[in-house]
Amino acid sequence: MTPRFNSFGPYLKKRFGTIVYKVNVDAGFTCPNRDGTLGVTGCIYCNNDSFRPSECKTEMPIREQMRNGIKYLSIRYKAKKFLAYFQPFTNTYAPVRELERMYREALSSPSVIGLAIGTRPDCVDEEKIGLLRKIAKEHFVLVEYGLQSIHDKSLRYILRGHDYTTFLEAVDLTKEKGIHIGAHIILGLPTETKDEMLAMADELSTLPLGFLKIHQLQVVKNTLLAQRYLEKPFPTFGYDEYLDFLVEFIERLSPEIVLQRLFALSPDDILIAPQWGRTRQEILRDINERFMRRDAVQGSKCLCLH
Repeated sequence: MTPRFNSFGPYLKKRFGTIVYKVNVDAGFTCPNRDGTLGVTGCIYCNNDSFRPSECKTEMPIREQMRNGIKYLSIRYKAKKFLAYFQPFTNTYAPVRELERMYREALSSPSVIGLAIGTRPDCVDEEKIGLLRKIAKEHFVLVEYGLQSIHDKSLRYILRGHDYTTFLEAVDLTKEKGIHIGAHIILGLPTETKDEMLAMADELSTLPLGFLKIHQLQVVKNTLLAQRYLEKPFPTFGYDEYLDFLVEFIERLSPEIVLQRLFALSPDDILIAPQWGRTRQEILRDINERFMRRDAVQGSKCLCLH
């Protein structure tokens, strides 16, 4: 059956000839939105426990985190190749010499074929991109920029600390260096209409992005967003509403962009809204079913193809 959207797992398998899994690494980074450079509270939605796997422990050396992750994934999924995924907070927010030490340590196992690095667009510069360019000559390197929205009003609302132009500048700095470029976005911010959200698909399709992570807005405990929501609730995506909207969004997205994630799934004990009561497998099943029911295909309504 022909795939209806371009997903990450099949992309990696085709590229490397085997199943590739990410090993999550917590290297102990902080963020300019937390250390006082831009702010101390973080972005309005930020609670890293909502996406940090339990096996990530900052106090554990990177080499040990990698070894433990590889062992688990090898047994559980028979995986042979791995990406070191530097995930929590801002993983280029350190001097270049320290970054190189950490990245090289994560790459020390021969079964690790590359890096995926989550960061902010205001935390890269020519020297850091130069380091990644050097590593990319021998390894797969994917830089995942946290964008969240192309709309500056939304970036101000979530206290992001940078504007859309900053993201565009980071992409321009990174492109044509042998480095793969990804972005993270949030659908469902209360500052945006559905048309404004759909406009993100149109806009991102014009950029040299290879990868995209899509999250629906989640309100989780111990965040400024939770405080605002509890004081004055705002609408969040219902389950079927999100599935329909996601399909429409992906139809407008360039078929060349690889989709790494289609939804967020915070732990039940910290999730306030929306509460869908579905497992990851159920959501994936229903997304695929919705694509089939609507006879939808990624890029079929992309403005870049018309």
